[in-house]
Amino acid sequence: MCLTLIVEDNATFRRSLRELLFTRFPYMSIEEAVDGNEALHKVNAFTPDIVFMDIKLPGTNGLQLTKNIKQHYSDMIVVILTSHDLPEYREAAFRSGANYFMTKGMATSSDITALVASILSGKTADHGNGSGMMH
Repeated sequence: MCLTLIVEDNATFRRSLRELLFTRFPYMSIEEAVDGNEALHKVNAFTPDIVFMDIKLPGTNGLQLTKNIKQHYSDMIVVILTSHDLPEYREAAFRSGANYFMTKGMATSSDITALVASILSGKTADHGNGSGMMH
């Protein structure tokens, strides 16, 4: 079983991502958090394999949260999912320790499920496909 945490303050996007993941990966256990405090609590409580992280969150931003998570759980996979497709956000995401960066408006359902399938199979995702995904 794969444990996954979705850290996203937008309820509609969070619900859509949860439904997408559960439909494609029915064996996946999915938790949700709406802010940094709840996310840290859930990371410590159930140590997810994959964390989908928004950058703009109430309280602690997703980049600082990613940095904190990676300091304690270096093997945890963090996928930044954001509406802001700017080079400085990508660079900051990777400096914070994120493994992947995807842009909400550009990444399709297929891109997201392909990335998760790739992570679960232990392969590296292709980052040159123009989908807003980088490794």
